[in-house]
Amino acid sequence: MDIMKLAQGMLAQKLGGNNAAVGAVLNNLIGQGDSMDLGGLVSGFQEKGLGDVASSWLGDGENAPVSADQLKDVLGGEQIAQAASQLGTDEGSLLSGLQDALPQLVDKASSGGSLLDSVGGIGGLAGMAKKFL
Repeated sequence: MDIMKLAQGMLAQKLGGNNAAVGAVLNNLIGQGDSMDLGGLVSGFQEKGLGDVASSWLGDGENAPVSADQLKDVLGGEQIAQAASQLGTDEGSLLSGLQDALPQLVDKASSGGSLLDSVGGIGGLAGMAKKFL
């Protein structure tokens, strides 16, 4: 499963933008080369005291909602403003799209254990775990 392409499609559909522009923005916000740094995203939520929200997205259970303000706090206000500008949209629309897309993406990436691949295998998972300690 190509998580980055899935993310591009979901967000482009929500915002009415093109996949290439959305892909560049996602790479700046939560990317790591050609893939999404989902481990880093989950760690960012944990660092901001929102580990319970991100944890609900892992696996196959119900996903807890995330507010626009929480996303802005985790991803960075300046980065959100720059991303919205790049897409020719307002911050509220971008954040709304991310509120819908990110929980679904983490959920899909972690279904059946495939999040391990998304975080770089055992080594990436170990690095992510160290951030929680």
